[in-house]
Amino acid sequence: MESETISDTNTSIISLHGVGFSHSPKVRLMDVIYPEFCRSVNASSRRDLEVWVICAGICPVWRIAMRGEFYQQLTNDLETARAEGLFKEERIITSAQQADITVADGSHVINFCANNYLGLANHPELIAAAKAGMDSHGFGMASVRFICGTQDSHKELEQKLAAFLGMEDAILYSSCFDANGGLFETLLSAEDAIISDALNHASIIDGVRLCKAKRYRYANNDMHELEARLKEAREAGARHVLIATDGVFSMDGVIANLKGVCDLADKYDALVMVDDSHAVGFVGENGRGSHEYCDVMGRVDIITGTLGKALGGASGGYTAARKEVVEWLRQRSRPYLFSNSLAPAIVAASIKVLEMVEAGSELRDRLWANARQFREQMSAAGFTLAGADHAIIPVMLGDAVVAQKFARELQKEGIYVTGFFYPVVPKGQARIRTQMSAAHTPEQITRAVEAFTRIGKQLGVIA
Repeated sequence: MESETISDTNTSIISLHGVGFSHSPKVRLMDVIYPEFCRSVNASSRRDLEVWVICAGICPVWRIAMRGEFYQQLTNDLETARAEGLFKEERIITSAQQADITVADGSHVINFCANNYLGLANHPELIAAAKAGMDSHGFGMASVRFICGTQDSHKELEQKLAAFLGMEDAILYSSCFDANGGLFETLLSAEDAIISDALNHASIIDGVRLCKAKRYRYANNDMHELEARLKEAREAGARHVLIATDGVFSMDGVIANLKGVCDLADKYDALVMVDDSHAVGFVGENGRGSHEYCDVMGRVDIITGTLGKALGGASGGYTAARKEVVEWLRQRSRPYLFSNSLAPAIVAASIKVLEMVEAGSELRDRLWANARQFREQMSAAGFTLAGADHAIIPVMLGDAVVAQKFARELQKEGIYVTGFFYPVVPKGQARIRTQMSAAHTPEQITRAVEAFTRIGKQLGVIA
């Protein structure tokens, strides 16, 4: 009888949270969290278990109810994402990252969706450098930088990055996302203003949100709108104004108009920050990035970037700027202060990458030849392509369903790509974003174009 009273009493408590149970009027408390377990025990055991849970005070009824609502909401959200075609499946690769990869079913496909622009992700010289770095400096640092996580190799890499980018100093982060996340709130306050391009990467958007500075946004690469926002910020009395932009807008393969940005920054006494993750290593005459391509080296105040794309493709990020900026980041940037140092193997391989990039243009030349070949052959086949002067070449398809089906059919043909659609890109602008690599051969590119052409005709994308 005691168990009846407890169960009935707590039925009313749980009902206040709007949770319904199939075994009314008795409450099957554990059904909320452990339904599979509860179905496996008999009714008497379940009743005893309910009483024990309540009386022991280990899991209060209201907490069980609220947890149940939480997990059910996640289940509903996941089902909605699947129903709307927005669920992201993680396709499994069983080989090293390179142009020709092996997927879970054992088949070989040509990869056209990696950020492996220079084809260095599996380069033997980088692997050798990483092994040597591990032998000499160990596997991990087990510390943040300011305690005991700074080795001579970390400082060497920072100095080489700064010199390569034409900046005074550089600071390493665990990712470019962290570099951007720890930048704005460290340098700016409520008296300041940030003016951000509408198509900036999520890491810039999130970093800006963490900052108390007044926020403005301008349409992608629109210099007239940027100037209007600069006027607004200055008229509002902003102390410091910073313009934030991607160097390359990764969904479109478009290089930012940094000449226009820097001219306006000079006119309105603003700082310029560029996330050059999709440019450093291969854009510009010497691969230094979009500021070299746009002939504004020395006019950009802050550059952030990644080691996870062209520069070896592993992990790690950085910020390069004047010495006082970098030193203040070392003192106050939270992702830097509270994240482990980069592993010695990654640091050693990244140093080797910079040496290879500076040694000659062979990899860059091969990459641009591949990009030209793909763009020319795809255009001749009748496809609509976005972007220009970049290794990111989006194939515009418009419809989200078509983009998803196109990508699936291409994989059957041995071409590994990804379809992008709303909300990643605007509605009606679904696409397959292809990314060229120096590791691709001309024959592989021709094979990809032939597969695109066959499927494009089947799906009515081209005539």
